[in-house]
Amino acid sequence: MQAKVPAGLDRKEAEIYQRLDPERLPKHIAIIMDGNGRWARKRHLPRVAGHRAGVTSVRYVVETASRIGVPSLTLYAFSEENWKRRPKAEVDFLMKLLSRYLKQEVPTLHKNNVRLQYIGRLHELPVFVQEKMAWAREETSRNTGMVLTLALNYSARSELVDAFHSMLKAAANNGGIEHLKIDEDTISRHLYTSHLPDPDLVIRTSGEMRLSNFLLWQLAYAEIYVTPTLWPEFRGVHLLEGIADYQKRDRRYGGLNDSLSARVLRS
Repeated sequence: MQAKVPAGLDRKEAEIYQRLDPERLPKHIAIIMDGNGRWARKRHLPRVAGHRAGVTSVRYVVETASRIGVPSLTLYAFSEENWKRRPKAEVDFLMKLLSRYLKQEVPTLHKNNVRLQYIGRLHELPVFVQEKMAWAREETSRNTGMVLTLALNYSARSELVDAFHSMLKAAANNGGIEHLKIDEDTISRHLYTSHLPDPDLVIRTSGEMRLSNFLLWQLAYAEIYVTPTLWPEFRGVHLLEGIADYQKRDRRYGGLNDSLSARVLRS
């Protein structure tokens, strides 16, 4: 029996969706959005043109993920390293682009019942961007559908440093650090992503085979899907292709699947 196609999917998206098991969708998808510069270079355009085109891809992907019922989507929008390794003019453009995106996309987020959150060292962003971020988060706070999390000024190593500082501060305020108990659950509670389950699937666009300092703790058991598609060309159909590939995987978390376990016990 084919799955009922959610409203709003186009023909190609519907064809792929009908091959999926709706009961086994990833609970959390994380995407490393890469390839804006290469997309622009191939067209002899400035890099900023690639960033503008990438915003359109965000809209398509957010809408498709929401329509099919993915509970959480996290997008790696701006890394902490971008501050240090990109020209100031490009960083300034990205900050203004982010502010415009938030203003323009809130109606679309409302239409799709999407709630907006952020992770990263947000206090280091320009004040005008922080204000627009706070406004957009508040505007969508009563939505009850998918949680869209934007990773901004984000670094996984910085996240771990901040988590350890947070644990020490909490211990100091609760009887002293001699009472500090450190285990995986404690660390997870102090990460930026404490409001989210760990990702089941991480998608990397543009064909690069690296995690780029993104959610290193949380991606411990995530399935990795790499596509050569550059981010400005990435659409809902590519997201569904990634999910289809994910559903072919046998997720064992270091153990054995049921059929193999049975054979091992009989041998």
